[in-house]
Amino acid sequence: MKNLWNDENGVILSAELVLIGTILVLGMIVGLVELQCAVVGELSDLGDAIGNLDQSYCVPGMTSFKSTGIKAQTSGAKYNDSPDEGDCNLIVVCDQAVAQGEKSFQ
Repeated sequence: MKNLWNDENGVILSAELVLIGTILVLGMIVGLVELQCAVVGELSDLGDAIGNLDQSYCVPGMTSFKSTGIKAQTSGAKYNDSPDEGDCNLIVVCDQAVAQGEKSFQ
């Protein structure tokens, strides 16, 4: 019974579990930061694409004639989409890694 009690084959010590857990958490944090940067970059690209859509249009008018003159007439319509203040002038990027201390804003 004493041999069975002192047998530690296959036992994972708590220090090993703490080390493995720490490595997993640090790796997960790095992965999630990279995922955040990728998502922000893709959403920025999507916003630029939507901002670059040209919404200009032109509809010609119509005139219907009969033997005595004009029967019916409609005017055309035109709209020219010019760039707005919020169209594609915002660039969102992730900050560069700073090794120590506070981040310095340039």
